[in-house]
Order: sequence, then C-alpha cells, then structure tokens
Amino acid sequence: MFLNELGLIVNREWLKTPKIRPDMNLELEEFITMPNHFHAIIMIGENMFNAHGRDAMHRVSTNKFGPQSKNLGSIIRGFKSSVTTAAKKLSIEFGWQEWYHDHIIRNQNELIRISDYIINNPRNWKADKFFN
Repeated sequence: MFLNELGLIVNREWLKTPKIRPDMNLELEEFITMPNHFHAIIMIGENMFNAHGRDAMHRVSTNKFGPQSKNLGSIIRGFKSSVTTAAKKLSIEFGWQEWYHDHIIRNQNELIRISDYIINNPRNWKADKFFN
C-alpha cells in the first residue's frame, strides 16, 4: 500500500500511541492503513487502570455511563483526534466513521489469524466496494 499524505499522518499518529500513554502499558502489533480504513492490533497490558486485586492502587471498579478514560475507547478517540488535528493543519479533508469495530483476541491462533488478515488486507483492496 502506497500511502498518501493522510495515510502517512495516520501511521505516524498510531506509532505515537504508546508514547503518549506510557501509563497504559500498550504494545502495538500488526497494523495497516488502507485508503478508506485502518486495521490494528493493540495490546493493553496490566496497568494501574485495569489491575485487579490489592495492588490496583485502591481502584474502585464501577460501571458508569458517560465519558471514560484509560480504556480502548479513549485510545481510539485520542488517535482519531490527533489525526484530524494534523490533517486540518494541512487542509486535508476527510471524515471518520463514528464507530469502530473491536474484538478481544483470546489465544495465539486468533492472533495469528487476525495478523495474517491485516498483513494481507492490501491484496484484497481491489475487491473492496470503495475501490475505483
């Protein structure tokens, strides 16, 4: 996949993600920027925001609606925001879909299957309904 200016911004901002959020113990795995979408595997390691037990810095777990932080949603929200800000500075117009698809990878076989899908996604681009 040959990236245009927006694609380069997407890659750059994604690679910054663990550096921006060092307290979340993030690890980036496979990712690919496509002309109309983005695939990525991100691992969120144990950290003070998701740790269980007495070493969780006395964190009280409650379910609540409304704005949340230090979770996958906040990571994606920050990523989209940083891409949008950088693109606007260069007068690049584009739009994000309002939602994203997430999936918890539960074992090594799933990790391999999804990694292969991401790696091979550019080969399937010509079959995409938005290819022109």
